[in-house]
Amino acid sequence: MRVLAEPSALAHHQSKPSPRRNFSHLSLAYAYSVQLKTDLYIDGKWVKGEKTLPVHNPATNEVIAEVQLAGDKECEAAVTAAHNAFPSWAKTAPRVRAEILRKAFELMVAESDHIAKIISMENGKVLSDAKGEVAYAAEFFRWFSEEAVRTPGDFRTAPSGDKRILVTHQPIGVSLLITPWNFPAAMATRKIGPAIAAGCTMILKPASETPLTALWIVDILERAGVPKGVVNLILPSKTGEQISKMLHDPRVRNLSFTGSTEVGKTKHQTFEVPFHSERQSKISADYHGKSIDKLNPNSALANAKRYPQTGLGG
Repeated sequence: MRVLAEPSALAHHQSKPSPRRNFSHLSLAYAYSVQLKTDLYIDGKWVKGEKTLPVHNPATNEVIAEVQLAGDKECEAAVTAAHNAFPSWAKTAPRVRAEILRKAFELMVAESDHIAKIISMENGKVLSDAKGEVAYAAEFFRWFSEEAVRTPGDFRTAPSGDKRILVTHQPIGVSLLITPWNFPAAMATRKIGPAIAAGCTMILKPASETPLTALWIVDILERAGVPKGVVNLILPSKTGEQISKMLHDPRVRNLSFTGSTEVGKTKHQTFEVPFHSERQSKISADYHGKSIDKLNPNSALANAKRYPQTGLGG
């Protein structure tokens, strides 16, 4: 762990600060006081990468922490770990998977203030909005803990009358989960939750602007009892090239992407088309580009500020 905040530097803010400087003071002080996870998480271990990336507070542009970036070796290790863990995890009793998700929900609720402060530091949301996101994000773990034991199926008589049709659902396999910066907690849990409930293993790739929230959530999952290799987290140093390589790996069977329309179009042409056509693998994509807010210069801010948080998308 490397957190860039020194007590001596914080001591310089004893005089009455401006609101901007006070925000900086609080964020750096908090970053120094907690044990932020900054390593990659692969095969149940926190590991170093090939280099580091600074994470900035968007309100002040100050560095909160430096996180590890994955090279080719680490990306390959994450795919291998998820692939090796899949057979046993897929056979794990749904009740066991459900209890892990329930424990993760309880830990998120208990640590909601900490997570909200991390979101506010790296994403820039006001603390009240960040707390709302944490509550929303935790609910995905609770919801899918309850759904894990209710995997649906079907049994019926064929139209011919001489056969029986049985429909079952099975986990698809290794899933690559790519999340955006705007909801760093909720976009992670809404992908991780159903994957764990179904019995899939996964590689989480959070946005490079907001990785600290995802790292904290993965730490919660580890403490909740997720076996090694089931959840892996990487931040590729060469994002496009390394993501493309993973999607062309036959061991990766599912892609779930949430991000901007611009990035999504590029990704679709470069990654998704060959990914799907080569192996008929599953793709889920959510391209954000709606719910744009435009404020007339003559508008009253007191009225306008009530509406953006209720918009759809991001």
